[in-house]
Amino acid sequence: MDPVIASCGCPATLHIQLPPGGQAARHARRTVTELLALKPAVCPHAVAEDLVLIVSELVTNAVLHAEGPYALTVSLEDRRAGVAVTDGSTELSEHDGKGVRQRQVESGGRGLKIVRALGADLFVSRSGVGKQVIAVLTW
Repeated sequence: MDPVIASCGCPATLHIQLPPGGQAARHARRTVTELLALKPAVCPHAVAEDLVLIVSELVTNAVLHAEGPYALTVSLEDRRAGVAVTDGSTELSEHDGKGVRQRQVESGGRGLKIVRALGADLFVSRSGVGKQVIAVLTW
């Protein structure tokens, strides 16, 4: 599960497969923190902290509410970051037209609200094996 960091016309793109269960969010946070440390000029520190929290919330949501396999892609560009968390579930029925969950889970349900409160736009789309939840943060 080594990270892949590549240049593709933008400062950096990271793609990693995530372990199942409780290790996924921690692994994602650690890897994104390492990426941001490699590109300090691309993302201000305060935004980097928000970005790590967004990654953590999206990965945690995937692990709690969807089947694996799980993957994370983060793309850093000038004044913008994209985060895509892929899972193995094709279920989109609990999302509104923008792909945001309508129903909250009794014991939680705050993850996507936190992501939106941090200023990210949220989208859900089908992927080859399931779906992607995508957050775009602009500063």
